[in-house]
Amino acid sequence: MIEKVFRDPVHNYIHVDHELIYNLINTREFQRLRRIKQLGTTSYTFHGGEHSRFSHCLGVYEIARRITQKFEDKYPDIWNATESLVTMTAALLHDVGHGAYSHTFERLFDTDHEEMTCRIITSPDTEINAALCQISPDFPDKVASVINHTYPNKQVVQLISSQIDVDRMDYLLRDSYFTGTNYGEFDLTRILRVIRPTENGIAFKESGMHAVEDYVLSRYQMYMQVYFHPASRSMEVLLQNLLHRAKILYQVHKDYFSVSSPRLVPFFEGQISLKDYLALDDGVMNTYFQSWSEGPDKILSDLAQRYVNRKVFKSITFNKSNEEGLDTLRSIVKNVGFDPQYYTAIHHNFDLPYDIYRPNAEKKRTQIEIIRKDGSMIELSRLSPIVHSLAGTVHGDSRFYFPKEMLSDTGIFSEHTQSFTSYIKNDQFIYGELHDH
Repeated sequence: MIEKVFRDPVHNYIHVDHELIYNLINTREFQRLRRIKQLGTTSYTFHGGEHSRFSHCLGVYEIARRITQKFEDKYPDIWNATESLVTMTAALLHDVGHGAYSHTFERLFDTDHEEMTCRIITSPDTEINAALCQISPDFPDKVASVINHTYPNKQVVQLISSQIDVDRMDYLLRDSYFTGTNYGEFDLTRILRVIRPTENGIAFKESGMHAVEDYVLSRYQMYMQVYFHPASRSMEVLLQNLLHRAKILYQVHKDYFSVSSPRLVPFFEGQISLKDYLALDDGVMNTYFQSWSEGPDKILSDLAQRYVNRKVFKSITFNKSNEEGLDTLRSIVKNVGFDPQYYTAIHHNFDLPYDIYRPNAEKKRTQIEIIRKDGSMIELSRLSPIVHSLAGTVHGDSRFYFPKEMLSDTGIFSEHTQSFTSYIKNDQFIYGELHDH
């Protein structure tokens, strides 16, 4: 086929020179990703972060294309050229199963985007499956096995999913660009120059070790500064409580939801077909929220208005030693007139920036290997003091969310809010300190 190009703000040009890739991009399931935000509620904090899963998946494909082309040219004795197409295809389709407001939605309705990705790839009812079957009848299963990490070639699996993979490389650069932050920037050109296939996966030449180190640090900073931002998490909590209220109300007001939000009904019923799943996107959900904001239920209506109009909950940090004391705050919130089930929430965000391979761990990490000049391999944190300081250490916090009104020292809430704020110092819960004294 004649090469097609997509102009991209991160990679300049994304090159498509294989008919399968172009056909996959034009399927209805892949085009749906234009209607799924990459960053969910983060755009309520970083207003530029409106980019889609569609552009991210194209970017992941482009990085995979560059790497496999390099492997074919420079390492034909280690890299099998027949693996390039399955690698590029898995890169393109790795997020095709993401749902509307994916992670929040997944927790509430017990869906899994990775599982849905594999279903979309292997279902005979999808245009994606039809396109993949043009290569061979077993090609959809091959691509799905890369996604679920059972594909026998570890080089391919690690390129798509590991502690330094094509997915992370793109989303760090893309999210950094669109949020207007610099935390996620790293030297992709250098990393692509020093990456190479090995017998059991991928590794990086020692001469490029600092570029890899910078990538790990960039990932850490993006999580701390962007992905874990308290205001973005506040919107996530609002969304979670809003959908939870709708789910509870559906049991007694089915007719209302059948009219106001018909595509959510299968999720409320717990009987979701692939067609139902694909019919839902961020735009559909936002339309439902606007409808609910004028509905008869006061709590659903209020939460919907708060979400649509970005009336964020406030938050304080707490720790395990004083978590029990949060019931005191919940009771004050209840006395003011807010139902704590819907107007408070606990939200945990923790991340492990990097870790070595631990065979007994629940989630085993594929450690980053560096190739020394003599050909021997050494794990990254043994060479880098910076990465060593991050390895195996979890970073993040636990927050208690509540209505902003609880901080007001005037008006009808003032009597209660003074009691509420007496438990807060420097945005931290100090129940334990008061209790001790």
